[in-house]
Amino acid sequence: MIVIPAIDIKNGKCVRLMQGEMDRETVFSDDPAQMARRWANEGAELIHVVDLDGAVEKKPKNLDVIRRVIEAAKVPVQIGGGIRDIETVRMYIKAGVERVVIGTQAVKDPELVVNACAGFPGRIIVGIDARAGRVAIDGWTETTGISAVELAGRFEGIGLCAINFTDIERDGMRTGPNIEATREFAMSVNIPVVASGGVSSMDDIKDLAPLESVGVCGVITGRALYDNTLDLAEAIGFLKKTGIS
Repeated sequence: MIVIPAIDIKNGKCVRLMQGEMDRETVFSDDPAQMARRWANEGAELIHVVDLDGAVEKKPKNLDVIRRVIEAAKVPVQIGGGIRDIETVRMYIKAGVERVVIGTQAVKDPELVVNACAGFPGRIIVGIDARAGRVAIDGWTETTGISAVELAGRFEGIGLCAINFTDIERDGMRTGPNIEATREFAMSVNIPVVASGGVSSMDDIKDLAPLESVGVCGVITGRALYDNTLDLAEAIGFLKKTGIS
């Protein structure tokens, strides 16, 4: 299990949203590349980047900033937000992104996920963002009638790298992750799961660590790092020391 720092980009700045609401933001840095450099220096093995404007506008909107993040990080970067077609997937891979996260289009155009996995094996992630167990799309502005488990099941056996599973109601709230929902989701699929949403402290990392046994291979955290309620190096060190990472 690895700890994956999140860099959410809106209007070129590093921000965090509360429950995914675009008008409930906190700006943490005017320089996302500098933040990427910091997290890499503290031991991050992978950095999770989200183009928030892209998620809402359905196309990449912060590409220049993302390129600077990739260059500054010197560790693998995964990108999500606004990825609606194979051309965008290809563009990001060519730009140096290690993994591409497909969210909304996994619902609207599942064939894109299949084709992306075929073209870029081991480099595609499906992002499943759930509100009360139902999948939310279009930058979390719409909640569908599809369950998170049902959506995940559609992509078994096609070579996905992982599924990022986010509990929207916990995201950015520092209320602790939904351990049981994450456990149940991971146990329902045969694809590695990355947990996201609500991590606020080392206690949360310790609570999530045992879930590696049911297929949780990583945890994404953002606000806790920026608010200094979680120390990245300490969290990484804990997982390595316990032999979980």
